Amino acid sequence: MKTYSLKAGEIDKKWILIDAEGIVLGRLASIIATRLRGKHKPSFTPHMDMGDNVIVINADKVQLTGNKRNKPNYWHTGYPGGIKSRTTGQILEGKFPERVVMQAVKRMLPGGPLSRQQMTHLRVYAGAEHPHEAQQPEVLDVRAMNKKNTRSA
Repeated sequence: MKTYSLKAGEIDKKWILIDAEGIVLGRLASIIATRLRGKHKPSFTPHMDMGDNVIVINADKVQLTGNKRNKPNYWHTGYPGGIKSRTTGQILEGKFPERVVMQAVKRMLPGGPLSRQQMTHLRVYAGAEHPHEAQQPEVLDVRAMNKKNTRSA
């Protein structure tokens, strides 16, 4: 008996909608990364892009545990002495709060051309509205998967 490997035409991609309000960031990012890669499917093939398209809404209301709101995020401008930093809390309250979720998911995927392609199937929105109603996304209730997914105050 041979191991079966899917062909590109046999891949079935779905659209998944996740509401990130009150969900712990790391747990949310690991669930999204699993869905993007397609590891939740029994026909998972590591070298193919077979994951689902994921829409995340309310990214600005994601929860962080511990003292992670004060964790600095660094980047370099490319100029001498051009190291910059902002805390995660400042990014969440700033102009692009969806970047926190995007970066967390990106860092949970393996590096390489395939993961960059899989990241294009992730759409993150700070508010509750999204322009993907025509795709009829299925709602994935991350809150009900595990009681630890939400942070109790």
